[in-house]
Amino acid sequence: MGKIAFVFSGQGAQYPGMGHSLCETSPAAKAVFDMADRLRPGTSAQCFEGTAEELAVTQNTQPCLYCVDLAAALALEEQGVHADFAAGFSLGEVPALAFAGALSHEEGFRFVCKRAEAMQAAAEQNPGSMAAVLKLPNEAVEALCREFTQVWPVNYNCPGQLVVAGEPGQLAEFQKRVKEAGGRAAPLAVSGGFHSPFMESAAARLAEELAQTAFSPARVPVYANYTAQPYGKDPAALLVSQVKNPVRWQETVEALAAQGVDAFFECGPGKTLCGLIKKTVKTARVFQAQDAKSIRAALAEL
Repeated sequence: MGKIAFVFSGQGAQYPGMGHSLCETSPAAKAVFDMADRLRPGTSAQCFEGTAEELAVTQNTQPCLYCVDLAAALALEEQGVHADFAAGFSLGEVPALAFAGALSHEEGFRFVCKRAEAMQAAAEQNPGSMAAVLKLPNEAVEALCREFTQVWPVNYNCPGQLVVAGEPGQLAEFQKRVKEAGGRAAPLAVSGGFHSPFMESAAARLAEELAQTAFSPARVPVYANYTAQPYGKDPAALLVSQVKNPVRWQETVEALAAQGVDAFFECGPGKTLCGLIKKTVKTARVFQAQDAKSIRAALAEL
């Protein structure tokens, strides 16, 4: 078998009840939720019992997803599956760093809480929307974005899928241009224009926060959204840049495959990353690790 990468789910993958079976069946996972409840009381209850609407609020989404992502990876490792590399989509990059030991579990959680607050505040100051563009090459989407002053490409997901963010009025006009060009634009249910210049104020706040944060050497290489390459000597700068710049997910997956990764485990809720990976590297094997059942199924398939 080739090498293994653990990839960590991002915002939008959350659902009510996530993480409950992990907490019930894995001591390592339970420790994550216990830690979160000490630092932010009620976090596990939001994961296990919260409504979809409650979980969709950024200030709830990010802390809850961090816990489920990290808990899933630790539960998987408990069963004897060991990662050679790690990466996370947007928010998922923080639990990836915590899993790899670059941040302690507590430091990662505290940062995620601050990140959620900063991004929510930036979204309220600069209201934005996002849409996924399908059936057009990236170059065509980038060219269409340049026709507008406040529309930007932000998530390079996989071949034929590029997410853009922008001012709602301009984004509506942009979607008309996409249709005229033969593509399709699907609006996303998000609360802001993430990974765009609309997040400048969030990045500034997080730079101050990370100035006080100590990072340790990672036990496995963690690939950064901003560069699609492993973290180097300045992890704080990469985490700050990530908030206001595009997620280069397709490049990240291609870079991992070039390192010999042929098995990707999506740690956290949903199967979005599994789908994007298969569209990027058709020979890749993808496994879900979002609950006790999916981990059992992944182990049986291995």
